[in-house]
Amino acid sequence: NGNAGFQQVLERLESDPVCQRLSLKSFLILPFQRITRLKLLLQNILKRTRPGSEEEVQATQAYDALEKLIKDCNENVQRMKSTEELIYLSQKIEFECKIFPLISQSRRLVKCGELTALDFNSPSPKWKVTTRPIYLHLFNDCLLLSRPKE
Repeated sequence: NGNAGFQQVLERLESDPVCQRLSLKSFLILPFQRITRLKLLLQNILKRTRPGSEEEVQATQAYDALEKLIKDCNENVQRMKSTEELIYLSQKIEFECKIFPLISQSRRLVKCGELTALDFNSPSPKWKVTTRPIYLHLFNDCLLLSRPKE
């Protein structure tokens, strides 16, 4: 989004008849769609092969290899989504000191959300309760509390 030259080239390529007006995103998704179609094809082949035949053994091996490939692809997609979340969060959060590196290969965001902190002021005879928003960011290895910038 930040590179105007790239955007212009991308728009020119996407409008080219060879691309059939498809976006870059659709070309990036195509291999994943083909893999899942291959899985359906192999399932149908397995239904039609004779049990115990050499064809069934080969189709089963191909199906198992494809299942492993799909699982690996899904894990990598999840890992990339997690990294993107960390990058987005690191751009939003400002630390007073840069001791805590938010982006890490092994770190992933588990849950985040806004909470309300209650402050009780007890010196006066009447209890006065004030509230302020805080944000909870639960990672797989730590818990981070933040507050909006005033």
